[in-house]
Amino acid sequence: MTKHFVGDTATLLGRSLRHIARSPDTIITTAIMPIAMMLMFVYVFGGAINVGGASYVNYMLPGILLITVASGIAYTAFRLFMDMKGGIFERFQSMPIARSSVLWAHVLTSLIANLISLVVVVLVALLMGFRSPAGVSAWLSVAGILILFTLALTWIAVIPGLTATTMEGASAFSYPLIFLPFLSSAFVPTDTMPGPLRAFAEHQPVTSIVNAIRDLFTEQPVGTDIWIALGWCVGILAVAYAFAMNAYRRKIS
Repeated sequence: MTKHFVGDTATLLGRSLRHIARSPDTIITTAIMPIAMMLMFVYVFGGAINVGGASYVNYMLPGILLITVASGIAYTAFRLFMDMKGGIFERFQSMPIARSSVLWAHVLTSLIANLISLVVVVLVALLMGFRSPAGVSAWLSVAGILILFTLALTWIAVIPGLTATTMEGASAFSYPLIFLPFLSSAFVPTDTMPGPLRAFAEHQPVTSIVNAIRDLFTEQPVGTDIWIALGWCVGILAVAYAFAMNAYRRKIS
């Protein structure tokens, strides 16, 4: 059964990746908005924001990486919605394939596409002056956090992709996720925020994830932030996966 699932998922993943290869504009579009934000914040606002003497591009890159992921998953919901409306799912259900492989192919496609976008954003950040003394283990830790974060948000994206009634509704859910880093430590220190906003910013998932990535990039002790970040990512992933699979079972029943 496991071999059947893996083979079916690999076949469907190849199908999805071929679609992306034929329209690379989706990856380019996903990367353009975070890059534009990075340019604006560094060259327009960066000089007016006090981050303790650190390079502002170094300070805000972790938040930009999370925005890149939040932007990319909108396409996952869109592609899933189009497959549902186009009758592809019904066609697959009539074939002897593992049912969950259809969803996993979309999720892994999202992961690969988002990783490509993240690499593009990091390369642009390097051109803008981003520098990190982090070693291989720290970079691998950052990659692991971003992969978990991408999987968590992708499974969230699966839910509207399955349940939305319009194309706009399928992708619009990502807007609050894109906005969430602005209410965190991603762009300004939280101690500059007013009381209620500061309390929210310091206890929402993005802040702990941003802080953990920032500490890894600068080779600072990560303390409890990395465990809180991993806890948030794993928790969101588990809950989103459960809801997505429940929605999927209802759709194909």
